[in-house]
Amino acid sequence: MGGYAGGQAEYARVPFADVGPLKIPDGLTDEQVLFLTDIFPTGYMAAENCNIQPGDIVAIWGCGPVGQFAIRSALMLGAERVIAIDRVPERLQMAAASGAEIINYEEIDAGEALKEMTGGRGPDSCIDAVGMEAHGTGLDAFYDKAKQAVRLETDRPTALRQVLVACRKGGTVSIPGVYGGFVDKVPLGAAFNKGLTLKMGQTHVHRYLRPLLDRIQKGEIDPSFVITHRLKLDEAPHAYETFKHKKDNCIKVVLKP
Repeated sequence: MGGYAGGQAEYARVPFADVGPLKIPDGLTDEQVLFLTDIFPTGYMAAENCNIQPGDIVAIWGCGPVGQFAIRSALMLGAERVIAIDRVPERLQMAAASGAEIINYEEIDAGEALKEMTGGRGPDSCIDAVGMEAHGTGLDAFYDKAKQAVRLETDRPTALRQVLVACRKGGTVSIPGVYGGFVDKVPLGAAFNKGLTLKMGQTHVHRYLRPLLDRIQKGEIDPSFVITHRLKLDEAPHAYETFKHKKDNCIKVVLKP
């Protein structure tokens, strides 16, 4: 989506430094504020897009770093229950530690589980924190892989299909997960017939910097909870390999210059 290359370096050029950066007050560590630059605002905006009301149930597909912040944000914004869906044990464990109920979709059918957990009604809001990297199961997964193999489809909308079907009538679907190309076999009829509201888009990071910094200062959240690995900058290739292949229970890596 644009920007400047070279952020993961010993030194970084900061264009428009008179308006872009935010001065951090004393008393906060680098790790507490580091994620104000991206994943915390992304997860928070995803939850805010749900217009959460008291008593709401929010289901979140994907328990990666953005999904973890969406979980915490939904709870901060007043959700009564948050249900997190993933297949990676350490991500599900972190979600549970944050206060979410969890579904491992490789063990049970997520759609059926959500019906049972919501009395057949469906979640009030559903968040797709996965995007085009979705890993599916069954016929949908086979369909997506086959289309990609012959270059007829660029994204895997597995999670998107599920959220549209699972969300209750009149509910909201929030999509912070990135889709970069063409998708098909999306049940738009379900969204239309149920009167769903869809909200998505790139996060307005600067809009959230000060409000979220205030929440950190008040002790409402310590964003460093998501960090599982701290490595030196010259270990970056190893860090990417570890994260990509989900080795060593890796969820979020911080590189130290």
